[in-house]
Amino acid sequence: MLPLPALTSPNSTTRRAGYQRESRRFHSPSVADIRATLRYLRARSRLTNLGVLLLAAFASLSFLHTLSFIFSSTSAAFSDLHVEYSPPSILATIERNEMLKGLDHLIIVPGHAIWVGSRPDHVLNEEYWTLEDYQKGGGQVLAITDHIKHGVALAMEDENSLLVFSGAQTRLLSTTTEAESYMRLALSLDLFRNHPLSPSVLPPFPRATTETYALDSYQNLLFSLARFHEVTGRYPSRVTVVGYEMKRRRFEELHRAAIQYPARFFQYVGLEPPTSGGDSARAREGEFQNGYKPYTADLYGCHDFLLAKRRARNPFLRFHPYHTSAPELRGLLDWCPSDPRTIYQGPLPWDATE
Repeated sequence: MLPLPALTSPNSTTRRAGYQRESRRFHSPSVADIRATLRYLRARSRLTNLGVLLLAAFASLSFLHTLSFIFSSTSAAFSDLHVEYSPPSILATIERNEMLKGLDHLIIVPGHAIWVGSRPDHVLNEEYWTLEDYQKGGGQVLAITDHIKHGVALAMEDENSLLVFSGAQTRLLSTTTEAESYMRLALSLDLFRNHPLSPSVLPPFPRATTETYALDSYQNLLFSLARFHEVTGRYPSRVTVVGYEMKRRRFEELHRAAIQYPARFFQYVGLEPPTSGGDSARAREGEFQNGYKPYTADLYGCHDFLLAKRRARNPFLRFHPYHTSAPELRGLLDWCPSDPRTIYQGPLPWDATE
């Protein structure tokens, strides 16, 4: 058995007393300690160093504050630049006709296919159309032609309207766009014949134009608004869309709501192909499953399934110019929230018309 350690010894007592004095001196400094510290700080070299240190700290804080102000101001100015700025080199090429500046009614005919014919007798012949398999038969060509005719008729009736055929170069086998082919078809059928010939500097019917970048129905609406601004220098106070009746809910309930265009100034004219009951039911079911339903989950069409459809319809890798030509829509054009059902809340040109 080991012996117990000695509890006390002269040396241990001395060390313990020293520790106690040191502890008391650390935790409760005496008046003498304070006076010694002040004398140390008052020394000329120490005082100078302390002043330099304080000045440096103050200067650093001031510098950081100035940087924060500069960068925040620059950011705001950069944002304003994007909203208001259009390159002079582009604007210099544009001279709008005074007649077009007063237009206030946008009429949209969304594209669904591409007509590759050149004569009136090619119009109803499917061989002169670039169609998807599901579009063949069932009177689809006749329905599309009716959309074009109805859009032209509405534009002819309203002298304050601009007719926009909308649709991109969506088919790999075609060298033209849906919109341009619709315009060619209208001209081939002489649908604008009741309008007097315009001066040579204007198209045959100056209140009809094309929007050639839209890849889906949401972009048909949004991009046509941007195109209206390109042509007239303003945004419309009324919008009319001519299309399939089965797509009415998609446009009225989803697309219009997504861009927050006032419902009382928005009209949808629905036309249907002359199909049998079974074909019509299948078409409506296809619209619900592949159109309406996906947009309820992804209002702006920029995620997953709908984004894949856009990419598939853009084989020539084209992109629109509307960030520059319609800068007021920049926020909406770029809006793709992580929650696909979140409505854009930024300012829009038609806010004041609500």
